[in-house]
Amino acid sequence: MNYLIAVLSDRILAEEAYTALEKSDIPRSQLSILGKGYKTADEFGLIDPNQQAKKRALLMASWLVPFGFAGGYLFNLITGLDTLDWAGEPGNHIVGGLLGAIGGAMGSLFVGGGVGLTLGSGDALPYRNRLNAGKYLIVVQGTESLKKKATQILRQFDPENIQGYSTSEY
Repeated sequence: MNYLIAVLSDRILAEEAYTALEKSDIPRSQLSILGKGYKTADEFGLIDPNQQAKKRALLMASWLVPFGFAGGYLFNLITGLDTLDWAGEPGNHIVGGLLGAIGGAMGSLFVGGGVGLTLGSGDALPYRNRLNAGKYLIVVQGTESLKKKATQILRQFDPENIQGYSTSEY
């Protein structure tokens, strides 16, 4: 599927561009306006980077925490560290496992969440920021020829940004 996204500065300009696209026989089902009073980024399907980061951190935690526990337990078992005298031998191994699990949880939080927040959003975050700043997005979905036709029409409205995307469908 091909997408064309144009950023327009105000509502009037966005509505004029939408009307011009309609008049050029582009079906309404392939046009969307995003902004105040129209579709939101979530309704359209722009990913929320915070939500993606949280999902990635939880996914990493599901295997890092048990792996960290096993690693901490084995490390304590192999080295024979006697960190807590009162806990005895099995208690020290369990404490080592718990410390390893905490390390795994921290790793999933910082790597899964932090990297997911900075790298996982693609271009969705700048578009969300523009919507939050009161701008409007015109989105055209369709074939490459439809995208080219829409680009020519949208350029007349002097958009702040216009960018095309192609996704492969399997």
